[in-house]
Amino acid sequence: MKLLSQTHAEVQAERLARIALDSLIDEARLSPKPGLVDSRGNGAHHDLSLALMEYSAYSLTPMFLQLAQQSWLRPADIALREMIGRLGREGEQQMMAATAGVNTHRGAIWALGLLVSAVAMNGSQASAQQIADTAAMLARLPDSAAPKIFSKGLKATHQYRVPGAREEAQQAFPHVMNLALPQLRHSRANGANESEARIDALMAIMTSLSDTCVLSRAGMPGLEAMQNGARAVLNAGGCATAAGRDELAALDVQMLALNASPGGAADLLAATLFLDRVSQPLSCSF
Repeated sequence: MKLLSQTHAEVQAERLARIALDSLIDEARLSPKPGLVDSRGNGAHHDLSLALMEYSAYSLTPMFLQLAQQSWLRPADIALREMIGRLGREGEQQMMAATAGVNTHRGAIWALGLLVSAVAMNGSQASAQQIADTAAMLARLPDSAAPKIFSKGLKATHQYRVPGAREEAQQAFPHVMNLALPQLRHSRANGANESEARIDALMAIMTSLSDTCVLSRAGMPGLEAMQNGARAVLNAGGCATAAGRDELAALDVQMLALNASPGGAADLLAATLFLDRVSQPLSCSF
């Protein structure tokens, strides 16, 4: 029986790592995404490309596998939190080596790393809310080995006094649970194809997220443009409608003009796609 249990855990760990990879790849390829790297081009970035984003995602697969293996059926405690932090930092080093120093997925390492561990802690059988709540428990625990780095995102949270990626995780990913995941499933149920539903989910995140990537590049005017433009897309009926697509194109032009790229929203979209694949369906709140 012990051998069977180990085999099951290994199979599930490999499955979780593969789903995390697929979520990053699908997010990167999804088009059209305002200001972001996608299948059309580099968006507002000069140092990123779709090929680099995909290469980065593949470099993180061993980290996701280790996180799932080490978190399997474990309780949320400081020992596990510090192990997750160590594996995350090692994964970031692998990413930086793969991309020659370009930060492609630092935010996604944090969000998806916590979620992969949270699914494994629940033995792969959990609702989206249970997974998000477990991830939040982990995010709220201290990691004594965490480096004291004042990143661009952290600078933006201090300068503009807004919550960032850390708070999003500690609050159980409200932009994913309350906005993106319900919108994704609502759009599907109302006839949108998969790409349209995923873009609508991204717009749902962008309507209210204090995206520190946008704040770092374009300040508060950029953030307001992102939020207002995303609302306009959804208010017009979403990407399955001609009016919604027109609003999306207008937002894309505006983001490029502002040199704004909502990388934080993209990370949360990848988290949304991951949770959508690994969890039991939510009831639609629309």
